[in-house]
Amino acid sequence: MTLERADAEVISKDPTLDVEAALFAEGAQIVIGMDEVGRGAIAGPVAVGAHVILTGTDSFPEGLRDSKLLSEKRRDALAPLVAEWGTGAVGYASAEEIDERGITAMLGEAARRALLELHRAGVSVDTAVILLDGNQDWLTPCLRKPLDVRTRVGADRACASVAAASVRAKVERDSLMREAHEAHPEYAWGSNKGYGAKAHYEGIEAHGLTELHRHTWIKTSR
Repeated sequence: MTLERADAEVISKDPTLDVEAALFAEGAQIVIGMDEVGRGAIAGPVAVGAHVILTGTDSFPEGLRDSKLLSEKRRDALAPLVAEWGTGAVGYASAEEIDERGITAMLGEAARRALLELHRAGVSVDTAVILLDGNQDWLTPCLRKPLDVRTRVGADRACASVAAASVRAKVERDSLMREAHEAHPEYAWGSNKGYGAKAHYEGIEAHGLTELHRHTWIKTSR
């Protein structure tokens, strides 16, 4: 199901809890915002963050925005505040899995893994409304049983729950890629985080591919 918005509506860079409040007004007790990071990278996993909002929530950390609108320093500063604000999780799908099954399927699988982590933490996922950024429901095909999944274009900017999920996913995935950089500094993952920057491609040309690369995404002469 898609939460529609008027084409002329301008999405603010500063999120609110308006969408979540509307869902609570419909009867929801829990809203789980979800957002992906690393979809377009050529190395490293795709990550899907999840953040839980409970009915009655009326505030969120100051300065919270979609992770793409924040500097790395600001994201790192916000991450502990987001963690204090509510329960969350990050699910991953590896480069090998992406090569084998495709990015859309593995977005769904990474999201399912994040929801399983929430379930293990005691969150009543079955009763939640799950809010995805964008207009594509890549989660439902990977679920063992149906959940109440809604999509919304621009939710990462408009909805505080989804913005929080994006910060969780971005900070955790960036940390993984910095660790990977220590083992493979020749690809400059410390700065490009696995995306297709010039230094990354130069590293591929000089050293070939690693187990962390999405091999089917990369054309190389080696």
